[in-house]
Amino acid sequence: MTTSEALRCYVYIQLPGSLDVVTCGLFEQKDGVGRFVYGRSYRSNPLAVELEKFDLPLGSNTFETARLGGIFGALRDSSPDAWGRTVIERQLGRVDLTEVDFLLHSPEDRAGALSFGVDTAPPAPIHQFNKVLHLDVLMREAARIEQGLAPSTPQLDSLIQPGSSLGGARPKNVVEDDEGLWVAKFPARNDRWNNAVVEAGMLRLAQECGLRAAFGRVLSVAGQDVLLVRRFDRERVDGGGYLRHRMVSALTVLRADENPLDRSKWSYLLLADELKRWVAHPDEDMRELFSRMVFNALISNVDDHPRNHALIAPGTAWNLSPAYDLTPAPQASIERDLAMEVGSAKNRRANRTNLLSECGRFRLSRDEASRLIDQMKTTVSTRWRAVVTECGGTEADLNAISRAFDYEGFEYTP
Repeated sequence: MTTSEALRCYVYIQLPGSLDVVTCGLFEQKDGVGRFVYGRSYRSNPLAVELEKFDLPLGSNTFETARLGGIFGALRDSSPDAWGRTVIERQLGRVDLTEVDFLLHSPEDRAGALSFGVDTAPPAPIHQFNKVLHLDVLMREAARIEQGLAPSTPQLDSLIQPGSSLGGARPKNVVEDDEGLWVAKFPARNDRWNNAVVEAGMLRLAQECGLRAAFGRVLSVAGQDVLLVRRFDRERVDGGGYLRHRMVSALTVLRADENPLDRSKWSYLLLADELKRWVAHPDEDMRELFSRMVFNALISNVDDHPRNHALIAPGTAWNLSPAYDLTPAPQASIERDLAMEVGSAKNRRANRTNLLSECGRFRLSRDEASRLIDQMKTTVSTRWRAVVTECGGTEADLNAISRAFDYEGFEYTP
């Protein structure tokens, strides 16, 4: 492809509260600039909703962006992550794929309510997913991908889907059981502890701290543990099929760059400001966001970048999604830096003073914020070992992650 050639695809959306998938618009990318226009028939649909609230409001305009190489945030959030891209490149035998290629070759298990195609009308939806009972086969094939090996058979290769962009870049797949859809997160070659039981423990610990966190459970598969995280952007309906909820990452909400070398907009403070514009219940969601920031500090989750926060819209209104990707990162140093800015010091230092310094931005008084921190610190300190053990963690796992908790620098006063 030369730089003067345009890439284009139609964008489809599953309407809120409905199984109907309709064409909502046309996306075109050329010379690093993306353009999107809503279709006239979609704009006249009484159930029509915007793809994102401010950069793509519902209207007749042709919208343009040069951010993220010309990909609108709502579309990029539907694209596969690093693991999914590896899977698609392997299945197509190509390493020269464009962002539009990745959009077109991602399956229905992508995050959110969008899908993409080259025809004006959307194809019939496919409601066939791998089953939980196939996890042993899926895990073996995922391991082959990690090792750069060819698929065992073409039939097995076809079972390996890129997986939702939820859940980070680790090996994963989407599976189904009688309860619904789950993101299955497999062991990775470079894991330093049993990631399944530790992450399941952190999701449960977050709930004990009062956070709205995704539900996870651990299954033993062929002698290894696999974490299943229930999809919160899908809702099973009677008679079969799933409602799909719109979803955008905090990267999109912040209009931020995903390159960690440019963190100018990676900020809990800026995200709190955006929640005031985006969500239906800002006071509730800002308190939740503050609590998540504190929780990430208390467990040394330094991978709390903007793609690991999201907004979701089951209906017409947006709200903060359940928390996900909560993983401790033990360190030898006595202080921690989160991925996003947390306080008035204009830095990412995860200590009590910095966390409290801008609590007003979250519509919390200093006393309220202090009480939240005290309560959460007590819960994390007294419960993390028991919770991880209850999820299947061993003494070796506890020792491996112990430096993530109760670190001296949390109470450090500059």
